[in-house]
Amino acid sequence: MGKKKIARKTGGEMDSGLKNRSLSRVPRKKISTGILHIQATYNNTKVILTDTTGNMVTWTSTGALGFKGAKKGTPFAAAKAGELIGEKAALIGVKEVAVIVKGVGSGRESAIRAFASKGANLLSIKDATPIPFNGPRPPKPRRV
Repeated sequence: MGKKKIARKTGGEMDSGLKNRSLSRVPRKKISTGILHIQATYNNTKVILTDTTGNMVTWTSTGALGFKGAKKGTPFAAAKAGELIGEKAALIGVKEVAVIVKGVGSGRESAIRAFASKGANLLSIKDATPIPFNGPRPPKPRRV
């Protein structure tokens, strides 16, 4: 007989239920200009929309969309997060945004492109990736 194989979802695509739930939670506050913060790490991409004073309006991440494991850090997952924030921004009434990108992950550019495809005008793109001045202490020399 043996064991029966159970098919599981591998996390390769976006969960549509999580997307619908996320779109239903859009705030009713209307803003016309905002700031889009994209934090792209090697393992995940977070996309946050704030108003011009820096108060958060809405956010999403690739993990919140149902991507799991190594697929969270891909450009495809970041593009899906950017599309979702673009749809939320259209519901809020955002016309133009300034983009601030932080981090070195692979989802930096694809999140911006996906957001811009939803109709918002990009005012500027700024890279705010933290760069150390002197970095960590070097290792001690080897004793052979």
